[in-house]
Formats: sequence, structure tokens, C-alpha cells
Amino acid sequence: MNVSEASPKLNYDKKNCDLYFILHLQILEEEKVHQKLTLGEYPLYLVPLDEDVICFELDHSLQECLIEGDTSSVWHVAKAIHKLEFAFGVIPNVRAKGVASTKAAELLNSMQQEDPVNMDDMGTPEINTVILLDREVDLVTPMCSQLTYEGLLDEMLQINNGSVEVDATIMGAQQDGFSFSHLWEVFCLPLLGRLTSLAFQVVGSDKLYKEIRDLNFEVVVQVLRQKATSIQQDYAEVKSTNTQSVSELKDFVKRLHSLPEIARHVHLAQHLQSFTGKPSFHARLDIEQTILEVQNFEICFEYIEEMIHKQEPIENVLRLLVLLSLTNAGLPKKNFDYLRREILHSYGFEHMPLLYNLEKAGLFKRQESRSNWIGITRALQLIVDVNDTANPSDISYIFSGYAPLSIRLVQHAVRSGWRSIEELLKLLPGPHLDLKRGSSAINSSLDVHQGLGLQQSIDRLFALSGDEGFMRDLIQTYESKPETGVGHRSLVLVVFIGGVTFAEIAALRFLSSQEGMGYDFLVATTKVVNGNTILRPIITNSKELDLYQKSLKGVLDHDLTINRRFRWKRRA
Repeated sequence: MNVSEASPKLNYDKKNCDLYFILHLQILEEEKVHQKLTLGEYPLYLVPLDEDVICFELDHSLQECLIEGDTSSVWHVAKAIHKLEFAFGVIPNVRAKGVASTKAAELLNSMQQEDPVNMDDMGTPEINTVILLDREVDLVTPMCSQLTYEGLLDEMLQINNGSVEVDATIMGAQQDGFSFSHLWEVFCLPLLGRLTSLAFQVVGSDKLYKEIRDLNFEVVVQVLRQKATSIQQDYAEVKSTNTQSVSELKDFVKRLHSLPEIARHVHLAQHLQSFTGKPSFHARLDIEQTILEVQNFEICFEYIEEMIHKQEPIENVLRLLVLLSLTNAGLPKKNFDYLRREILHSYGFEHMPLLYNLEKAGLFKRQESRSNWIGITRALQLIVDVNDTANPSDISYIFSGYAPLSIRLVQHAVRSGWRSIEELLKLLPGPHLDLKRGSSAINSSLDVHQGLGLQQSIDRLFALSGDEGFMRDLIQTYESKPETGVGHRSLVLVVFIGGVTFAEIAALRFLSSQEGMGYDFLVATTKVVNGNTILRPIITNSKELDLYQKSLKGVLDHDLTINRRFRWKRRA
């Protein structure tokens, strides 16, 4: 989303502002200039990532909640939602699942009592329902390999704030499979110069990216091949004959404007194919599917054991290990102890704190009870055969046969609330909560509502955040949606505390686009994550803890030696 282009050109009084860190306030006092300055707080609660995705930018919320027991990030989530309510009205339906989510819902109620939103002035709420989900409720999904184009880009290259940084050689590679290299060399390659790396803003004005990002990667390759072949044929026709009219040449030149976008994604797709085309990638997908279906534990165990002995990247090993542990409610003591020992022997004993933290977070633990995973998959239909990824009829196309647990919960939440799956929710981690808020005039069901006036919402949002461009664009996005029945489609805010994957975002977009679905989904998350980004901080912090313990042990040993020498001298 291009905020600068979406927002109108308005005149504001210009003020000079400087951003200081807290530690620098002392310097201002020492220089005796602090009295000449007006210091204030800039509460950055929400950061727009896309038209339908906003982020709280709480990078470590999952690790803090699972391992450290620190739930301070929950307050920020509740505060951000409450700020939205001042613009969109009090959200009448609140559904939460998980420890952090239920706490956020309770905090949201408390904030409404302490700092109430005036519902008489707001009219009918724009956001009809908020669904809060802990990442802990569904840690299985992020451990699976994402198979959408956007998900694979994040897995392989990592998307940061809507942009991807790649090596320049990737963009200059030969495209034999697409027969596209000549056009790339003629029109695009001269623009790159001698850059060693390139950063592409994929989210925003890239129309092609919006078209293909949520598709299964197999389909993306076919779409790009068709587009590349079409332009290649047009180019060959223009080059070989001089009979085209001016209008035909104009149309061809107009099509050339999309050439850089097509070429960019062709190169990126071929780079991804260098990974997805390997037998090891398909073998991993087969093992993931076997684990999800809880079939043949021994084969899965031996596959992970072989990865450890080959010393494959520890993140890849841990993702499968965590997936196996989560779907089986832990590993039998014999297998658990054996794999722990093999990891320490292969990767070093400095990973002992890592194994401790994984066990503390419940990601890799001993089996103490029977697994509920089979019952959950059957009740929610998580395992579905996918025959046509090009024309999917279910969200399971996202993982080629697995429907994300978190999105199945959202489906039930918008249809009938938690009551229909009350017993099933008890099998998942954490409590659940279903609240109805606001005055009695607010309909508590997910009916169709007529929204607030556009200008009224903009004025309120601008008073709250000062970011008129983003908020105006956000409101226009949902007020311009096609109407269903007598009013607008209901807007549902889905909040992920602990992070959300691009695959889950794609699944929500797919649901919203289905015929008969009367809801649009706005996604809010503490951070966009994948299996690697969830495990990486745990691995890094565990290494830092090990180094700290070693340095602390060195200091203690040194002090102990000095103390012994002192005692020996006193005795002498």
C-alpha cells in the first residue's frame, strides 16, 4: 500500500521534530538544553504492512510469553485495539482463545471502563467482531513449510516490511525455462548497473504480486510462464513485421510497462525453484504430511535422526522435531532422551540451554499424556485431499493438503461463535472467552451493518494517530467493498498474539473471496513470522545465555582462586 499516493495532498503547519532515545535525555540535561525543548511520547501502536494487514511490531512477544512468562506485550495489543475503537466504534463481539488473548480481551474491557468510547457519537461500529488467537494455540502451522508464493519468499529470502533483498546475480540469471532472457537483457538489465544486491518493495504498487502472492507456488510458475510467453510472442511479432498500426504498437508499448514486474518475479520464481525442485524439499514435505496425519512415527523419527547426523541446519531439524512433538503431545522418554543427546553431540553442548527453553515452552518435551491431535484434525477437517491447486475450494491448498488450525478456528468463530466447538476448544492450550460488549442496541450477531461516514472516521483516526494517509486508505478499502444484501460486508478483525504466517494471511483472503462469505478480514499481528523466525531468537538467546554462564563461571573460579590464596596466607 502506497500511503503517500493514497492520501490527498493536505497543507499542515510544519514543525521541527527530533527523535531521542530515553538514555539520551541525560545528555540534554548535561548540555542544559532540556528546558528549551518540549518532550513528548509517540505511541506507535500500529504499523500498516498492507491494505488488510497491520502490525504491532512486538518482535519477541511469543518468546516472552512462552519462555519468560512476560505478558507485558498483551497490554500493548489491548491498547492498540482500544485506539482503533475510538475511530471505528466499540467492537460488539470479542472472541478469544489462549492465555494472552483472554487477558487482552479483559484488558480491553477494563480500558473501555476507564477511558470509554462515546458510542452515541460513533453510530454503528465499523468492526463487528474481533477474534484474538494465541500463537501457542496453533504452533503446528508455522512449523510447516509454506507453499504459497509469498510464504516461500519469506521462508527462503525473508520479507521485511514488504520488501525482499536479493543478490543481483539472481536477477541476472539466464531464464532458459521461460525463454525470457533476451527481453530482460534488452529492457531491464541495463538499469541494474553493477549492484551487488537489490531490494524490491513487493507490497505496494506491484499489481502482479497482488495477483500471484496467495497462489500455490506450482500455479505461480504456470502463470508467470504464460505471461512471459505472451510478451515474448508479441515482441517477436513486432520485430519481424512492419504492418502493425499505431494503436497496436501503442498497446504493445503499454504492455511493456509491466515487463520489469514480470521479469522480477520470473527471476525470483526461478531462484525459489532451485530449492523447491530438489528431491530433499519434496522428501521434507512428505515427512511433514506424515507427521500431520500421525502416521508411521518410526519413519519420521529416523528421518530427523538422519538430519541430525548429517548436521543439517539446526533450524530445519528443530522445525520437524517441534512438529513431531506437538502432534504427539511430546516424545516417548526413550526417544526424547536419545534425540537430545544426539543434538548435543552433533551441534555442541552449548545448545543445552536451547533444549531447556524448548522444553519450557512446550515445543519439545517428554510424552506424559495421550495426544489429542488426531481428534482435532478429524473434528476440524484439517487434513483434506487437494486435487486442483489452480482452482481450490478449501484453504487446505495453502499447504497442499493441510488446513491451518488457526484459520479453521476463525471460520467457526465468525459463523457461530465458540459454542459450537466448546468441547473441542478445551483440547487446545489456554482458556477461551466469548464477550458481547456495547449497548443493547448493538446487534451481537454477525449481521450486515451500514458503516460510519468516511470523513467522520478519518477525522477521528487522524486525531488519534496523526497518520491520516494510512487510516484514510484503510477506511476507503473497506467502504469501497461490494455490498451484500442491504449493507456493507461485515468487517472482522483477527488478532494473532505471537505472530502470523503469510500462509495464514493468504487463507483468510481466500475465505473472504469465497461466494457467500459476508465478511472481510483485517489481520493484526504482533509480527509476521515463520518457523525459522520463531525458533531463531530461542537459538540465539540460548547461545548468549551459554556464553554468559561460561563468563560468569570464569569470574567465580577466579574469585574462588583469590579467596583460597588469601586464606592460605592468613594460615601461614
